[in-house]
Amino acid sequence: MVATTHTSACPLDCPDLCSLRVEVEDGKVVKVDGDERGPITDGFVCGKVRNIADHLYGEHRILTPLLRVGAKGEGRFRAASWDEALTVVADRLRAIRDDHGGEAILPFHYGGSNGWLTEGGLATRFFRRLGASRCLRTLCAAPSSEAVRGLYGQVPGVGLEDYPAAKLIVVWGCNPSASGIHLVPIIERAVAAGATLIVVDPRRTPLARLATLHLAVRPGTDLPIALALHRELFARGAADATFLATHCTGVDALRARAEPWTLARAAEVGGVDPADLARFVDLYAAASPAVIRCGWGVERNRNGGSAVAAILALPAVAGKFGVRGGGYTMSNGDAAWGISPEPGIAEPEPATRAINMTQLGTALADTAAPVRALFVYNCNPTQTVPDQAAVLRGLARDDLFTVVHEQVMTDSCRWADVVLPATTFLEHREVRRGYGAMRLYDSPAVAPAPGLAWSNHQLFGALLTRLGLDRAGDPRSEDEVVAAIFADDRDGHLRAQLTARQVAAPLLPTPRLFVDVMPGTADGKIDLCPAALDAVAPHGLYHYQPDPATAAFPLALISPAIAQQISSTFGQLRRAPATVELAAADAAARGITDGDTVRIWNALGEIVCGARVARHLRPGVAVLPKGTWRFHTANGSAATAVVSQALTDLGGGPCYNDARVEIARVAATAPQ
Repeated sequence: MVATTHTSACPLDCPDLCSLRVEVEDGKVVKVDGDERGPITDGFVCGKVRNIADHLYGEHRILTPLLRVGAKGEGRFRAASWDEALTVVADRLRAIRDDHGGEAILPFHYGGSNGWLTEGGLATRFFRRLGASRCLRTLCAAPSSEAVRGLYGQVPGVGLEDYPAAKLIVVWGCNPSASGIHLVPIIERAVAAGATLIVVDPRRTPLARLATLHLAVRPGTDLPIALALHRELFARGAADATFLATHCTGVDALRARAEPWTLARAAEVGGVDPADLARFVDLYAAASPAVIRCGWGVERNRNGGSAVAAILALPAVAGKFGVRGGGYTMSNGDAAWGISPEPGIAEPEPATRAINMTQLGTALADTAAPVRALFVYNCNPTQTVPDQAAVLRGLARDDLFTVVHEQVMTDSCRWADVVLPATTFLEHREVRRGYGAMRLYDSPAVAPAPGLAWSNHQLFGALLTRLGLDRAGDPRSEDEVVAAIFADDRDGHLRAQLTARQVAAPLLPTPRLFVDVMPGTADGKIDLCPAALDAVAPHGLYHYQPDPATAAFPLALISPAIAQQISSTFGQLRRAPATVELAAADAAARGITDGDTVRIWNALGEIVCGARVARHLRPGVAVLPKGTWRFHTANGSAATAVVSQALTDLGGGPCYNDARVEIARVAATAPQ
């Protein structure tokens, strides 16, 4: 059969939002690569997507609805028809709603790898009309979003394609080599052209090896490091007084809170050389344009929201805005489009109880107002949610009815009463805007779904009908939902671009703050110490909470993305056992060598896996990548087994990088 070529876009949780060229033969995807419609894709994509056929057609793919026949957690099911499975689901949800109220039902979803048809749309409409509890999606970007909105309002940052204009680039808490690969060649070209690169990261990442200056800070100490930079900018007279007086509020409050953080004190807390901090200030103050790429690694600790705010305040204090390639980049996802998914949802958000997904374990243990039904989609909670043991205890409840809509048989599926087969982004239509590259795609299905897989749109449309929640005039078909979303595209410029090429850019795809756009705050000024954030932070904005390490648990265990996985997606394809990386000094002190089996533990749980001595780590830090599945470790535990349900200072996010552990050798690897 002759292969056909289609265009698509990758919605997976990455800033790049790559435009794709997909070859299909005999009804199957046989090749995926990048095309040139996106501004930074440049004809190449990461290995995860290039090899996605292994995910689409592998042994783990769910091909039919499944009903549990064994005990929870065993993963034993029988095949069922869609009609039988939908009858079971609809009847149970209806009974729970009628007997206990809609809030006894919790939709559990994240959706970082989904667009407006598969994360919003009919799924959100269904649970809103059902009166279900609301899931606060906090696993990523909640603290940083609070910080950005507080300081700047809704406004885009520096476009990734503008980085070659910068004379200095700071990559802070971000490893694009694993989680946004298209920024790497852009930075490499900028450095080759003479730009200075500074990297702030506990690890010696690939970009850190290229950098002029690498600050290997202790996890959770980004806040005092950033405050010390502010203090030094003010002390040297390197703060832009004219810009601050004209365009900023809260200047005196920020300066006062930075005052105690001398370079020496911050360097001691952060575990870096004070001379390196001084050099950072030298380089940053002198350079223009200068841009800071702030990553989400910064937010994943007790000080996360304040740390992001302090970092993003630096270009304001130093006066780096108003030139192309000057300022900061965090997320560009919600700015500049003028449209939102809400018209497609067509149901306002109800005032039902809100449950923070970071604290799922606590929610499932609540006996006063118990969750009686858990509906999981676009998420794999057994592996990604903190306090893994608490989550598993909750899922083991006999009185909890659990539904999982999923593409492949994840570990979360093992605990379900009903498993429903889901389509992938190449098998359903998706509307998705980027949060790095400022582009929006309307991508059709390019290949038929294997087996009986249904999209979220199909599934929740059927459930709306079965529970009598449809209303006259609802946008129901995919075309109708998309038309409703774009109804606010008043001049039609987005729709015209999508019709022509399935990709659209906003009117200003790479705007400059204070030239093309102004801050989205109420007064149009940057608020360097917003009262709203100051009120909700436990001890006030910019207050440093000390390292939670103890003598019993001295090591900081962090769980970053890796090139093969930036979430638990594709975990079934990574067959090699997980290994924890330790700094050479930490390994030697514990008698650990490459290949040893080790136990990682704290009061919450333990992980048994292999060990590797790493040269790129600072002492006191260990790394176990995120997204592991139960078969990756000897005892089935993920890094989340030792992460508490504590929340960040802003936004209620998880403190993944606050896990403090001990590691000990338990056995040597058998001779080969």
